[in-house]
Amino acid sequence: MTIQIEKIHHVAYRCKDAKETVEWYKKNLNMDFILAFAEDYVPSTKAFDPYMHLFLDAGNGNVLAFFELPTQPDMGRDENTPKWVQHIALKVKDRSALLAAKEHLEANGNNVLGVTNHGIFHSIYFFDPNGHRLELAYDDEKAASKIALITEKMKYEMLEEWSKNKRAPHHTQFLHANELEHSTSYAKADA
Repeated sequence: MTIQIEKIHHVAYRCKDAKETVEWYKKNLNMDFILAFAEDYVPSTKAFDPYMHLFLDAGNGNVLAFFELPTQPDMGRDENTPKWVQHIALKVKDRSALLAAKEHLEANGNNVLGVTNHGIFHSIYFFDPNGHRLELAYDDEKAASKIALITEKMKYEMLEEWSKNKRAPHHTQFLHANELEHSTSYAKADA
């Protein structure tokens, strides 16, 4: 294979209202509005489907984009997928930046879940006005040493085990041990 991906160019989601989305991301996450374009016809499919496509600066060359599609049915979500699964994770510098972000988001009326300890990073979670779940995370100071414990062999063993029985392999349970230590279902699964 000769394909070599350099980086993600942008990630695009649907939004309910382009202006509200731009304003929310600027106010809550300090993302600049860097580009917009709109057409009546979709360039790739040539279908008539008027849209506004907007692009936001997510830092370090990362771009988060949205489409408003006024002629389409109201946007929904996959009801068979739990709300916590599909999300956009954005990195912040450290714990103090994460806590400051949490305080800022809550002051702006956003419900924030966390700080959640994932062993190698720590996160907070909240929703944008379109219903997209967002995560802000910073890397744990011991992330490199914890990740080093997950060998090439181990990750493939985990993948193979999961593929066969669709049950969580316990190879990396140490990552969430602190976060889940008081969960009765977690304690039972470990026994």
